[in-house]
Amino acid sequence: VQLQASGGGLVPAGGSLRLFCAASGRTISNYVVGWFRQAPGKEREFVAYVSRNGGSTYYADSAKGRFTISRDNAKNTVDLQMNALKPEDTAVYFCATHRGYGGSYTDPAAYTYWGQGTQVTVSS
Repeated sequence: VQLQASGGGLVPAGGSLRLFCAASGRTISNYVVGWFRQAPGKEREFVAYVSRNGGSTYYADSAKGRFTISRDNAKNTVDLQMNALKPEDTAVYFCATHRGYGGSYTDPAAYTYWGQGTQVTVSS
């Protein structure tokens, strides 16, 4: 499956962005999908994931209450709505599909297919 992440940009602190992850090649409904981010000089970190049917979601503490992950399997897309953005949210954001067996849903090493990333910059 190929993933294309988009929707990043430059926003002031307190602003909002919606990130989009579009899949092609295979139906995304077969996969748990996660969003991760990586800031300069830091390791890639988990942000949120959504179950195959969208009925279950989980967020990193830094994202709880501000970010919402959702999916539309008919459109083969997974979105990340980000509100009340902070300068520390600045990073390249990636969507990815979980390998489907074993491995934590919060561990990037358990994800197989990755999008190319989209830059989010939050100014103070």
